Amino acid sequence: MDEIIKVEGLVKTFDKLTAVDGITFDVKQGEVFGLLGPNGAGKTTTLLMLTTLLKPTSGTATVNGYDIIKQPNKVRESIGMVFQDPSSDDILTGYENLKLHALMYGVPKAEREKRINEVLQLVDMTDRKNDLVKKYSGGMRRRLELARGLLHNPKILFLDEPTLGLDPQTRDHIWEYIKKLVKEEKVTIIITTHYMEEADRLCDRIAIIDSGKIIVMDNPERLKKNLGGGIIKLVMKNPDPKKVEKLKYVKNVKVVDDGLLLTVADGGKYLQEILKNVGDVDSVEIRSPMLNDVFLHYTGRSYRGDSPEGGVADRIMHFVSRR
Repeated sequence: MDEIIKVEGLVKTFDKLTAVDGITFDVKQGEVFGLLGPNGAGKTTTLLMLTTLLKPTSGTATVNGYDIIKQPNKVRESIGMVFQDPSSDDILTGYENLKLHALMYGVPKAEREKRINEVLQLVDMTDRKNDLVKKYSGGMRRRLELARGLLHNPKILFLDEPTLGLDPQTRDHIWEYIKKLVKEEKVTIIITTHYMEEADRLCDRIAIIDSGKIIVMDNPERLKKNLGGGIIKLVMKNPDPKKVEKLKYVKNVKVVDDGLLLTVADGGKYLQEILKNVGDVDSVEIRSPMLNDVFLHYTGRSYRGDSPEGGVADRIMHFVSRR
């Protein structure tokens, strides 16, 4: 597949904060590419630069063959964007929001109604199109945002935390809609998320980003496989990693809040010997690696939902609004 997005050495700083720190990656046409990381990692800032809403401090990127700095209008014509926070007008109906978007993007009059009906059908909202958006549930608003982002037939769709704040059932439904639009609309998708399961289920490839840097990039299965074994979690008081680090079949040991997390070549085979070495254990869990284990392996800490910087995204959006 051809590369539809190329990012080279992209940097963005805000005063003394480096939000994005020299990242480089590419996205292939027809791919679902994920930027996975905690809040404040630099995911949203990266999207804002790729969608020309922020100018990079240094580095550059091309989107659909257009330079984000030199050809921003061409970039915008090629993309759709679904932001973290709903941006539809809640005093209009779903249909009116879509028609307004079609007018803004210059969708030809002859195609307008047909296209509106197509995207409404895609997200199963035809029967609610004439209801005011303020009467929609959170999940319905996200579906309307997806429909709006697709209305002008973009080649690339950017989804910034598309299921943030939704309940698990609604989140699962949104994932199914995303899979459906990839199949039926033939778009390339870049998705940011801090939900591990979301990245695992939707993405062909992911880049784990933390503190503004990409720390590892591959497809989810290979990332998990590359850990090289199963995971044993030992819940215990006063965990001492030195007691098991010396064992040749233990590939990695991390101290977590409630015990030890071990990557072991064959957990079931060596479990009894491990237990003899560590002493008293409250409980044991053996499982296959998950993306959270990948994050822990590469960052040295468990995945977190909140950033220690606190409020980075708010500062970025405040900065954008002032420009």
